[in-house]
Amino acid sequence: MYQVLIVEDDPMVALINEQYIKSNKHFHIAGKCKDGNSALSFLENNDVDLLVLDVYMPHMDGFETLRQIRNRKIMTEAIMVTAANDRESLEEALHLGIVDYLVKPFTFERFQMALEKFIAQTHALKDIDTLNQTSIDHIIDNARRKGDNLHPKGIQDKTMQLILAHLKETCGIWLTGDEIAKEIGLTGVTVRRYMNYLAESGKVIGEMNYETGGRPCMRYKID
Repeated sequence: MYQVLIVEDDPMVALINEQYIKSNKHFHIAGKCKDGNSALSFLENNDVDLLVLDVYMPHMDGFETLRQIRNRKIMTEAIMVTAANDRESLEEALHLGIVDYLVKPFTFERFQMALEKFIAQTHALKDIDTLNQTSIDHIIDNARRKGDNLHPKGIQDKTMQLILAHLKETCGIWLTGDEIAKEIGLTGVTVRRYMNYLAESGKVIGEMNYETGGRPCMRYKID
């Protein structure tokens, strides 16, 4: 079972993170900290496999916390959970070697995907001491494929690819979920579920259309 440390100054977000982690049988919460300084103290005395780490915290932000962890050679991985959605923050997090980057507010399914990415990465390196280039390439490619192929419950890759193919054919044109459903022969409820996931994961662009003359609705496109 993997030991997880939650580092989050917002009690409500920390509680949500805790509930989401507890729902996955492969993880156990080792502790919770409200800032980077207390997290570093905890890590000096406890073995932790994974951090669920906020960015904006008092005294020491998440980036500096993770930087200190790397400098001190503390062996733990990190999932960033933050309201920071700018490119510079993402680049900084990637440079620090994060497993995943979740922007608040996030769904239960997306959080579980981040945990599964950690498991895939960990399993890829398990029980390997000496590597050659071929085995390194295999591990990196395999871990990436596992991460890319992880979808929430109820999202099937074949159906998702069917929807994406239709959107690519109509590239640049805004379409509602019902319009997409009519064209490809799926129910509106099904398509809306997939479109919510695709928009959240950045594969499509979604916006609320208020110019319908009636009730506003979501519409989508691929650039």
